[in-house]
Amino acid sequence: MSFLKRQSVIYALLASAVMLLFLLSLGTGAIVLSPIKVFQAFFMDASSQAAVIVREIRLPRALLGILVGASLGLAGASLQGLLKNPLAEPGVLGVTGGAVLGAVITFYFGWASAFSLALPLGGMAGAFLAVGVLFLMAGGSASVQTLVLAGVAVNTFTFAVTSLALNLSRSPYATLEIIFWQLGSIADRSLDHVFLILPLVAAGWLLLAMNGRALNALSLGEETAQSLGLSLRAVRLRVLWGTALCVGAATAVSGSIGFVGLVVPHLLRPWVGHEPGRLLGPSALGGAAMLLAADIAVRLVPGGTELKLGVLTALVGAPFFLALILTLRRRIP
Repeated sequence: MSFLKRQSVIYALLASAVMLLFLLSLGTGAIVLSPIKVFQAFFMDASSQAAVIVREIRLPRALLGILVGASLGLAGASLQGLLKNPLAEPGVLGVTGGAVLGAVITFYFGWASAFSLALPLGGMAGAFLAVGVLFLMAGGSASVQTLVLAGVAVNTFTFAVTSLALNLSRSPYATLEIIFWQLGSIADRSLDHVFLILPLVAAGWLLLAMNGRALNALSLGEETAQSLGLSLRAVRLRVLWGTALCVGAATAVSGSIGFVGLVVPHLLRPWVGHEPGRLLGPSALGGAAMLLAADIAVRLVPGGTELKLGVLTALVGAPFFLALILTLRRRIP
């Protein structure tokens, strides 16, 4: 099978998986609905039980699963290609931490309860601020090592301020809200959240998708890439701001969901010839599929309390990387 044909097969399989999981997400829950009932729910009276369940509860959740998962997968693949580091993901550069801090501030001052969209808006503002601080610290022409170190500094600061907010919070209910939100979930969201983040997510995807050839060139080394006419500063700007847009917006509505941006590129890299540019599209689809599957799984866990999405992705992701480390140790003589 030619490489181009194999790439087409990969896209077809991943897109089919996303569509199947999307339909399963609409029918899965405390009340199980068949595909026929899910389809009929879109044409029923808005006050009927099936219509309320599908259109107002499960549809926003499934759409956010696609948006959030694709953003994490695409950003993870982009950052791994930019930094030439297989462990890179949005959290490394402080984007996730900034979004979490912005959301926590809205909880702390009570804005989240006063205005329904204050939480996602605060999260997006925090993500943009984190990337702005990252550039001020590292500079536009910074090396990869400097960017990573600046990201560690931003992460440390956002974690410290978040911990301070938890420590100083006078309301135990606000503290619990902050903690549960940090665990990550796309439950109890509305179409307002989808429409709010959709333009920013789409803009972030566009910026990241523009870097396919540049990331392939960077895999040959920065000096070689520059000799081919590549502007490293422009590539870094597109990747970092693209990540801030899509991951910042996604984290603002879902909370902190880890390991998707790490696991998905690793799983798909062998199937695309280990080329960073060819990994972007499959990673976006793979991230959407993984998050939809995880969100379906948390609804099927027995017990009265639904498992948080970020907890499940961490439970799956951590053993994966332990297995990856053991595999690499066997390969190294």
